Amino acid sequence: AEDSPKRRKANFNEAETEVLIEQVLKHEQLLFAAGPGRASPGQKRKVWELIRHKVNPVAACPRDVEDLKKRWRDLKRRDRSKLCRLSQGCGPPGPPALGLLLAPEELPPARRQRR
Repeated sequence: AEDSPKRRKANFNEAETEVLIEQVLKHEQLLFAAGPGRASPGQKRKVWELIRHKVNPVAACPRDVEDLKKRWRDLKRRDRSKLCRLSQGCGPPGPPALGLLLAPEELPPARRQRR
């Protein structure tokens, strides 16, 4: 067993992605705010743990905080690249548009009706 190559985790399923987006947007101010009123690293760690506890019940396999952060970064990056392709000017994007350009199946159910 020790000599076997490390197997990668399963891809995030739709339910995991929905819960992740929903929870990160709910706690967006705490996680990503800048300036003097921003949260401490300890507070952010607690919020990511809370999100992990919300995602894992619907997860295909147990996720850790680093998995969730990476998935969130990937979602943001993909969103920016869509924005870049639509605007034809691939410079740095303006305000974050996450959620505006995600595919409907990637949005939480409450946000799907608004499209």
